[in-house]
Amino acid sequence: MVKYQDTALDRTFAALADPTRRALLARLNSGESASVSELARPLPMSLPAVMKHLDVLSDAGLIRRTKTGRIVACELTPEPMENAMNWLNRYLRFWSEQLERLAAFVEKESCPPNPKSLPSQASPSNVVSMRRRKKSTRRGPTPRKS
Repeated sequence: MVKYQDTALDRTFAALADPTRRALLARLNSGESASVSELARPLPMSLPAVMKHLDVLSDAGLIRRTKTGRIVACELTPEPMENAMNWLNRYLRFWSEQLERLAAFVEKESCPPNPKSLPSQASPSNVVSMRRRKKSTRRGPTPRKS
């Protein structure tokens, strides 16, 4: 088995696996930077928890943090996402080609065959049918105990 190792790609997909981190990236999607407190405001978690999620995104290279005075701003960095999209697009092309081949095969095979070449509806059988046993009859009355 081939071992494909790309730690940057692994970190990207691991970071994208969490819905909170995807929400943070979506908030940054406008192209402008946002402060950590602005990113944390709508989330139902503490600021330290948001900071941990931002650490994961930063380690994966998905965001860049800059500090100006006491304000830490975050912005998207496109390179890791582009690498992930390139990886996914290879498989998109592969599966699209496979599905196109399957569709062509199904369309080719869905044409009705020549009626002369249809097999007869009943197939001959060497097995002799056996009569089914009768089901047991209903129970009769039970004797009374005295």
